[in-house]
Amino acid sequence: MSVDGKDADGRGAGSKRMESYFILYVADQQRSADFYAAVLQRAPRLHVPGMSEFDLPGGGVLGLMPEAGIRRLLGAALPDPARAQGIPRAELYLLGDEPAAMHARALAAGARELGAPAARDWGHVVAYALDPDGHVLACAKTRV
Repeated sequence: MSVDGKDADGRGAGSKRMESYFILYVADQQRSADFYAAVLQRAPRLHVPGMSEFDLPGGGVLGLMPEAGIRRLLGAALPDPARAQGIPRAELYLLGDEPAAMHARALAAGARELGAPAARDWGHVVAYALDPDGHVLACAKTRV
């Protein structure tokens, strides 16, 4: 514990460790795992029937769960994610040093281009694409 009452991870006294997971519901887990392995240039840290996980640059975890799996898990109370197929339901915004290269990898792996890298009002250069399940993938860097 430091003088300011925080531990080595910057948490306050008595706080618990927390990880952030961003889970996308996908039609074909293997196709989506292959896509994100190509985009992120890394193998999944977990790849079992029902879930694939990737460590994200800067922290956090991207999970890929089959649409049918989440329906089985949560039942009829959950609207069927498969009914929204192709309708953007989420955006994964990846901020890094080489957004054009990441965007090119996404397109080569089967993404559909929405917008080439361009300077945006909020100070980032961002390229947009749709992943194979219709989720928006933004590849960005801070403008210099």
